[in-house]
Amino acid sequence: MTAPWVTYRPEIQVLDATIRDGGLINDHMFEDGFVAAVHGACIEAGVDTMEIGYKASKKVFAPDKHGAWKFCTEDDLRRVLGDNDSELKIAVMADAGKSDWRTDILPKERSIIDIVRVACYIHQIPEAVDMIKDAHDKGYEATCNLMAVSAVREDELDQALEVIREAPCSTVVVVDSFGSLYGEQIKNLVLRYKKALEGTGKEVGIHAHNNQQLAFANSIEAIIHGANRIDATMGGMGRGAGNCAMELLLGFLRNPKFKLRPIYQLLQEHIAPMREKVEWGALSAYIITGQLNQHPRTAIAWRATPERENCLDFYDRVTSDV
Repeated sequence: MTAPWVTYRPEIQVLDATIRDGGLINDHMFEDGFVAAVHGACIEAGVDTMEIGYKASKKVFAPDKHGAWKFCTEDDLRRVLGDNDSELKIAVMADAGKSDWRTDILPKERSIIDIVRVACYIHQIPEAVDMIKDAHDKGYEATCNLMAVSAVREDELDQALEVIREAPCSTVVVVDSFGSLYGEQIKNLVLRYKKALEGTGKEVGIHAHNNQQLAFANSIEAIIHGANRIDATMGGMGRGAGNCAMELLLGFLRNPKFKLRPIYQLLQEHIAPMREKVEWGALSAYIITGQLNQHPRTAIAWRATPERENCLDFYDRVTSDV
């Protein structure tokens, strides 16, 4: 019997999504000092990639109601990161249907961005493929995040993977958008993605939400079955219930290139004070939507009302039509 957990797989790479996913709890209105602190912690900790925000359309999202990291203009990126003179790669996410990607994503030689992560729902696959091709042609590494996979039929998923297989992306990410999946489902999905992408050189990734407090466990399950691109956030910060916590993930991976002390310093100096201003975590409302395989938007809205702690009323409301 072997004990693989005492060693490490060097091909595994870690992406920090704190500013991008965490920004969904405060409309991306982070102070520059916080963004710079996360950037510095990622560098010191040996994290491979920092996803700093979205390339969102200003026609869809009002700039006066969202912070800079909803749009990630080159001026804002350089104001905080300079030329990013480090080995840390910088990623942005572009949502199909919510990004002016043809104009807002500049040619690579004019940007400090390294990776464009194209996110889409199953019905948006055609536009997503065009977005991937556009980013690739402009000189970026492109990836594909197929969102809400827990709500996708198997035949639709297989067809989508056939199409994505031919697209010039480096990674296809299993995204548990609703935090509803269990380990067995994660295993099946990772193996399904790997089989569909076999021979292409594409990697499989995992982006787990913590509605049922399984984000870390599901990330481990994905790793066991061959996922090599893993998302996490500092302190698990993220929309609703949050994400796989970076401090847990790096401790599990055992790779000596990863350093935990910078993460805990960031948690103490920046993440803990942030918890006094904004809320995330596996609270009852998020657990309920996760169990029901529903988008957490209803839970997020409920947590903003005076009845926020009345989990029974929320349960009755969201199950009344189930």
